[in-house]
Amino acid sequence: MDNNVNDNGGFLWGLLGCCIPLVGLILFLVWKDSKPATSKSAGIGALVGVIIYVVFYVIMAVVGVGLASLGM
Repeated sequence: MDNNVNDNGGFLWGLLGCCIPLVGLILFLVWKDSKPATSKSAGIGALVGVIIYVVFYVIMAVVGVGLASLGM
C-alpha cells in the first residue's frame, strides 16, 4: 500500500457520485481500502443521488395519480 496517496475526500467526487450514482458506487468499492475519505465522499454522493431519484419518482407518481383523479 502506498502511504503517499493524497486522500482528502473531495466535493467533486461526491458530486460525481450524486450525478452518476453507479460511478459513485464503483469508486466507493474500488477505493474503500486505499483512499477511505475519497471513497466515503463518492459513496455518500451516490447514496444522495439515489435518494433524490426515489423522492422525485414518488413525487411524480403522487402528482400523476392526483391529476388522473381530477380527470386531466
